[in-house]
Amino acid sequence: MKLQILTKSEHKDLHNDIIAKIRDLINNKNLEPGDKLPSERMLSERFNVSRGNVRESIQKLEFYGILKSKPQSGTFVADIGQVAMNGMMDDILGLEDPDFKSLVETRILLELKTVRLAAQRRTDADLVKMEAALDAYKEKVLNNEDAVQEDLLFHLAIAQACRNSTINRMMLIITPEIINNFEKYHVCDKDQSLKGIKEHQDIFDAIKRQNTQEAKQMMKVHFNALYQYCYNI
Repeated sequence: MKLQILTKSEHKDLHNDIIAKIRDLINNKNLEPGDKLPSERMLSERFNVSRGNVRESIQKLEFYGILKSKPQSGTFVADIGQVAMNGMMDDILGLEDPDFKSLVETRILLELKTVRLAAQRRTDADLVKMEAALDAYKEKVLNNEDAVQEDLLFHLAIAQACRNSTINRMMLIITPEIINNFEKYHVCDKDQSLKGIKEHQDIFDAIKRQNTQEAKQMMKVHFNALYQYCYNI
């Protein structure tokens, strides 16, 4: 059996189709808040799609608060009214893919808050993860290799240290899109990557000292070139 490779657009259309079918299932079965959905296996058979695609669609609806999954129990309709739920579903289905500018703006807004929380709440274990990501970034840059993923792993380590699960989840959602756009537009040249080593180190040192204002300022410096690039493309 030949594995079908979907384009990004086809992948989005498939997920939207699954979400629309889940919405129709909830409406047709008159499921109320707290009612349980059929299992992923049953939904995949019903919709004739893979369980993986069903799972990704359910996770998207979880993120927006429409469904709730409970370990060992299943997936349930969240505590919202049917009119509100249908309106939210329609909004989700109408979402457009973010452009690079909106991704950059969202990332900057998130991380300026994230880095301050990380400086307040970080643990010694968090520092170990950040430093490992920083070292991996340095090694790639100094070997003249692409370090975009290592760069973002450092920032994800900061997001984990902020102890805010919603911010962390949002970072995980936008990170793949940011990586794709970095590669598409060739945002960071070698000189900028070398400069990023010091900027990352300055951010790390401020977090280590738990200096929230300095951490925020160092993050602003780090994003300056990216922000300018965004508005000049």
